Amino acid sequence: MRPKTVTRTLVSVTAAVGIFAGGLAGAGASFAAAAPTAQPAAATEAVVPLAVQNFGLTTTEAKKVQRWLKQYWSYHGSIDGALGTESWKAFQRCLKTYWGYNGQIDGDPGVNTVKALQRLLKAYWGYTGAIDGDPGKDTRAAFKRFANGV
Repeated sequence: MRPKTVTRTLVSVTAAVGIFAGGLAGAGASFAAAAPTAQPAAATEAVVPLAVQNFGLTTTEAKKVQRWLKQYWSYHGSIDGALGTESWKAFQRCLKTYWGYNGQIDGDPGVNTVKALQRLLKAYWGYTGAIDGDPGKDTRAAFKRFANGV
């Protein structure tokens, strides 16, 4: 190669490198501005799904139970016909006071809640089955009688 050609080649390569480097510098600045924003920290409280358990009651029957709970057992939720956590907390207060429920007031209608409910239903609403914590058809039938009688 001749010196003039070498000089032109070096100038061309240097210009290309400069343009490329400048482009990267500009791109770097634009990428820096587009850095991901901070995400909120995860909640430290446990997530508890809202479990609705009507044990065979219709919406209308469950609303009757919620009205009774509101009147007598400090239920503060909506009268929506869905016996969820707040409804069962109020019911557990009743069951703890009168029907031998000894668990936490947690709104979970588990075995101990159902056993206490069965004692209530056996005393006044025609339940004749075992106090076994299983909300079977006889428990559900008596619970319907309760709902329609309160």
